Amino acid sequence: MGSEGEIARKPRFLCIHGFRTSGEILKKQVNKWPQEVLQKIDLVFPDGPFPAQGKSDVEGIFDPPYYEWFQFNKEFTEYTNFDECLNYIEDYMIKHGPFDGLLGFSQGAILSGGLPGLQANGVALTKVPKINFLIIIGGAQLKSPTVAEKAYSSPIQCPSLHFLGEKDFLKPYGLELLNSCVEPVIIHHPKGHTIPRIDDKNLPTMLSFIESIQKMLVDEEEKQPLAI
Repeated sequence: MGSEGEIARKPRFLCIHGFRTSGEILKKQVNKWPQEVLQKIDLVFPDGPFPAQGKSDVEGIFDPPYYEWFQFNKEFTEYTNFDECLNYIEDYMIKHGPFDGLLGFSQGAILSGGLPGLQANGVALTKVPKINFLIIIGGAQLKSPTVAEKAYSSPIQCPSLHFLGEKDFLKPYGLELLNSCVEPVIIHHPKGHTIPRIDDKNLPTMLSFIESIQKMLVDEEEKQPLAI
């Protein structure tokens, strides 16, 4: 038998990119994290279901194509193609899963933070295993009243790690999301609405979170009956 660290499998995350960006863009941003973080987790980066229906904020910074997960009104209270988005994610998870958790940035973080509650209420992801972990970068709550009612009717129980940028315009809304989570882990950074690099100050928090969820996976697998 090897040590627990050697036999533990990597937590597997479905990574949900921001509005009018892409899986490839999110991958490039996350891949700037230290190797000692990246080698402990398995990350999968799909594109959203809809080609961008307008100008992307990352034009000139990252190459197209750009995608979006769903559309919304100016107040963010009415969504278009939201059910199609949920079905798309579920189909992807069926074909490419199983996944242990979700990592999301911006629109992807808003979506990720709402999915555990929607899944628990039988609204979404009913054909795939339970979402057990969240990594939220620049997130907020879903604002559509009919969706939010189901997404946050109960506290989000799964372990969650939240990146909060001091200059992020979504920070006040990210704090609101924290109130829906049970014992969230928080990493503060000085930047705006972006995926921050992980510095020496934040690295221990990140590694501790990964080690804790990896231990949960080991404990869960030890409970499974052995195949005969």
